[in-house]
Amino acid sequence: MEFNLTDEQRAIQDVAQRFAVERLAPGYLARDAGGAMDRDIVRELGALGLIAPELPENFGGTGVDSVTAGVIIEAISHGDMNIAYVPLLTGLVGAILVEHADFDLARRVVSDARAGEMLLALALTEPNGGSDAANLQLRASRTNKGYILNGEKTSISIADQADQALVFARSGKPEDRARGVSAFLIDCATPGLSRTAYNDLGSRIVGRGSLFFDNVRVEDSARIGAEGAGFYQVMDGFDYSRALIGLMVLGAARASLEESWKYVQEREAFGKPIAAYQGVTFPLAEAETMLEAARLLSYKTLWLRDRGLPHTAEAAMVKWWAPKVAFDVIHHCLLAHGHLGYGKDTPHQQRLRDVLGLQIGDGTAQIQKMVIARERIGRIALGRD
Repeated sequence: MEFNLTDEQRAIQDVAQRFAVERLAPGYLARDAGGAMDRDIVRELGALGLIAPELPENFGGTGVDSVTAGVIIEAISHGDMNIAYVPLLTGLVGAILVEHADFDLARRVVSDARAGEMLLALALTEPNGGSDAANLQLRASRTNKGYILNGEKTSISIADQADQALVFARSGKPEDRARGVSAFLIDCATPGLSRTAYNDLGSRIVGRGSLFFDNVRVEDSARIGAEGAGFYQVMDGFDYSRALIGLMVLGAARASLEESWKYVQEREAFGKPIAAYQGVTFPLAEAETMLEAARLLSYKTLWLRDRGLPHTAEAAMVKWWAPKVAFDVIHHCLLAHGHLGYGKDTPHQQRLRDVLGLQIGDGTAQIQKMVIARERIGRIALGRD
């Protein structure tokens, strides 16, 4: 593995870091209070080419590798982890469209999303489906003019703000499980589709919520790829998104750690900086170590992906461990700031709330450990022969 970035990657990193420091970080707390994605910021992100540049050039991307996409996500998250959801979701949904959708449809949607003119959501989770992603109840009933969708999606990121949603519904029999799931790209203004937003603890500008489908009619052209192939389309992308999520939460933790090293050198107690006391610096030193280890695992996963090598186990390791590491690091940083760290006018409490959500969303730690065990010893890890 090469541990140095190329000159091109460093140039892209510099652009993303400057945007994070100058544009994102100053408004981090205010955006949380506002509770909505700032569309102007999303457009600026698009104008800089920082939204899913890994998508192919003929679809509006620049075709950079996965490691470069990770560099961008990590840098953006240093200023505001929530804004990084836009390139994350655009990359995940966009890759499915590029691979499986009609060329003209994919090019139009991906180009608009990359420019920051369109927000994309991925609607897989259901009230009774959670981690059992193949157990979908949202029904896509065939008609002679397309499909009629009825049911509910829950815990969907950007649910109340998305312009288009890639929706996964059961087009086959319940016993078909994964083989009976199809994907549909649906305009969120379609009649019969309604939305709600949750009052979440963190990531408030992302707007997690539910989508309700009441006889929502879509044409055949809305189906992405073959009927019954939707589950496999989305699962192919999760190894990638899990590595990016690792870098999202670690980028936020890095910001808190840098602020804490600076603070402990400035704050004095008993006539000297508190950095002189090992009880203060040792937890921060441990945080540096854990942060670097989780970061390297995240980039290793992306490096493996770029070379077409297996990386499912590594992606699962990142997804359960990196959010835990990030939460613990930010917690230590909050404590290092003493009573000041406990105030809501400092960013540590918000980063703590934002990161916590990704210990749940996109696959819990328990599910990721099952994936790792399955990769090592096969189906017996799932209680199957």
